[in-house]
Amino acid sequence: MTRPCILCAAITGSVARKEDNPAVPITVAEQVESLQDCFEAGAAIAHCHVRNDDQSPSADPETFARLMEGIRKHCPGMIVQVSTGGRSGVGAVRGGMLPLCPDMASLAVGSNNFPTRVYENPPDLVDWLASEMQKYDVKPEIEAFDLSHIFQAVTMARDGRLKAPLYVQFVMGVKNAMPADRPSFEFYVQTLKRIAPDAEWCGAGIGRHQIEVNEWSMALGGHTRTGLEDNVRLDRDRLAPSNAALVRRAAELCARYERPVASPAEARAILTLAPAPANGV
Repeated sequence: MTRPCILCAAITGSVARKEDNPAVPITVAEQVESLQDCFEAGAAIAHCHVRNDDQSPSADPETFARLMEGIRKHCPGMIVQVSTGGRSGVGAVRGGMLPLCPDMASLAVGSNNFPTRVYENPPDLVDWLASEMQKYDVKPEIEAFDLSHIFQAVTMARDGRLKAPLYVQFVMGVKNAMPADRPSFEFYVQTLKRIAPDAEWCGAGIGRHQIEVNEWSMALGGHTRTGLEDNVRLDRDRLAPSNAALVRRAAELCARYERPVASPAEARAILTLAPAPANGV
């Protein structure tokens, strides 16, 4: 298979802290430096969260603006994908950065259980976030934690609340949500292909499942995500020394599966995104 594989670098998230792995980047400067290394290692998408000085999650638009400025300066062409996840705020706070017009934003279209809490995505909030993404020409990355989320995303595309073609990420290995199970993964992929043949998809594995979901995605023709947000370890005995180390590992897997690593320009074409501005702004 020679189809390019898009690598997404999820470098910090809302949970992993420096106490878990000193390589987790927290400040904007740390994140930009980490993303530049990931970019050079082959990542075409930067999945972005921001943090407060005490490492707690934030959705502050000004901090997102500084992060986006740094990415566009130091990683020309890299796709900026912001998180609208629920750990950094509630209600409209979760979409406060969308007027900055990032290339993409995560969108969970339904609720589900997390290890110790309910990840709440009520229909009115989902519809509002989707409308803001349409308003600012931000492509959603559908984060599917359950089979129902796949069907809901397709329904929203059919009735115009989401712009097709869809980009769906199967998130596997979160406790109490979708398990990291190969037959289930293949069923989700085939289901999406059946009900939305033009959709692109990505696989993200949490914790020790990261590497296996990377491989499943490459073998089945999809794209994949890696980084310290999802997994702070290189293996059972070693912490990952950096986000770039996890991106390089994914790039090496691409070679094993004869999947070229997609450049940012190739990723933009695959995802029907506008070309990056020539000046990076």
